[in-house]
Amino acid sequence: MSANIVEMRGISKAFPGVNALDGVDFSASLGEVHAVVGENGAGKSTLMKILAGAYHPDRGSILLRGKKVSFASPGEAQRHGIAIIYQEFNLLPELTVAENIFLGREPRKRSGFIDNLRLHTVAGELLNSLGMEIELHTRVAELGVAQQQMVEIAKALSQNADVIMMDEPSAVVSGKELESLFRIIRSLKASGKTIIYISHRIDEIFQIADRATVLKDGKLVGTVETSQVDKPTIVRMMVGRSLSETFPPRSPRKDREEVLSVEGVCRGNALKKVSFKAYAGEILGIAGLVGAGRTETARAVFGADPIECGEIRLKGQKLKRRTPKSAILRGVGFITEDRKKDGLIQSLSVRKNLTLAILDRIRKLFFVQERREKVLTRDFVSRFNIISPSIEQEVRFLSGGNQQKVILAKWIGIKPSLLIMDEPTRGIDVGAKSEVYILMRRLANEGTAIIMISSELPEIIGMSDRIIVMHDGRITGELSPEEATEERILMLATGQKEIP
Repeated sequence: MSANIVEMRGISKAFPGVNALDGVDFSASLGEVHAVVGENGAGKSTLMKILAGAYHPDRGSILLRGKKVSFASPGEAQRHGIAIIYQEFNLLPELTVAENIFLGREPRKRSGFIDNLRLHTVAGELLNSLGMEIELHTRVAELGVAQQQMVEIAKALSQNADVIMMDEPSAVVSGKELESLFRIIRSLKASGKTIIYISHRIDEIFQIADRATVLKDGKLVGTVETSQVDKPTIVRMMVGRSLSETFPPRSPRKDREEVLSVEGVCRGNALKKVSFKAYAGEILGIAGLVGAGRTETARAVFGADPIECGEIRLKGQKLKRRTPKSAILRGVGFITEDRKKDGLIQSLSVRKNLTLAILDRIRKLFFVQERREKVLTRDFVSRFNIISPSIEQEVRFLSGGNQQKVILAKWIGIKPSLLIMDEPTRGIDVGAKSEVYILMRRLANEGTAIIMISSELPEIIGMSDRIIVMHDGRITGELSPEEATEERILMLATGQKEIP
């Protein structure tokens, strides 16, 4: 294999409450596909953002083509031939394909005006080189996800990138679209480009990568030739640790009152005959990798997305009118994965966010009873130990952990019989995690059925009374906490039925 084009030595990076990277070494060779793998929170994306100039390392150095470099911005990294394609595309939907490819770098005439002829000619050549037939005048908003991904790749090539990083590229495509992506990656490799491929999906690593670097808890586990190892080896490198978090003790209930029944639910390729039950007083963990169908399952239960077949019953009654409002009225709460986007109204106060779900209970005629609202809010702030200067503080100024507790308190206000929690501790520090765990266990002990979706395997094992694992829109297994190991969950989550 050719000499290294990129070397990262002793890279460390810390954020408040999180040591994201600790002395990581990484290198990629000319004309190779190099996978970077690990569980959520392993440090994969942070490492790549440092190489892309989006973050600055606290310690360590970067060598590009043998020379030490330091990037002050993503633009500077791009000028050195390094491009990154994020999972959430960086495209302007109202502009055309050609305009997006050269956004901010449009070819100009001597007069200073944009040279539209050259812009479209070069954009067309780039897309043809990728084997993609996309109309250059089409607005990006009208393209499918796979085509938008191709536009991102063309944009990277238009920057004369020699190193192209792809962050979870398969999270948004599958089937023939994924095969097309792999074909393009192999073509780029053949032309001498270096591809750094960030992924959770072990199968893909062996299909596309020459080498794989495994990260764990911000540290380098090792780099291996994919031709020299097997899937179980990669799995063991990814999960090789014991539970370190402290979780509150389980209090299993003898009665198993059924709260939720999901039978044969399907929706396109996202959900394929999904069936399970949830019981009062238990925490049901749902594990799986990105794109497995976990969030889609939660949204179906909550009535946020339609279903094409199957049925959902709450306390034995079939949910016919399936909307979030009807779900809330029946005592179903949903803590979404993205608290800033879907869980909170950032510009409103703690008080107004806390009472959003119970306005019907605290209003008289058409007006909210503010005095009663303040009494309820102060009670919630005290019970949930929400740290805020005032109940009138805008929620956007709270820490991540306190924002999460505001969301949790908001849903407790409806006295839920079922509470769905999608990534309940994502982005919060260890102390706040512990508080959330204690609140969850207290709710379960009081009889609430909790569905917890989490990508953190220690959290799934430590908090769940029962675990179901999803892969590709299907449930691939059910485990008790005693049966569950990180290795076993990951094998089920990657579609492997047995552990060799």
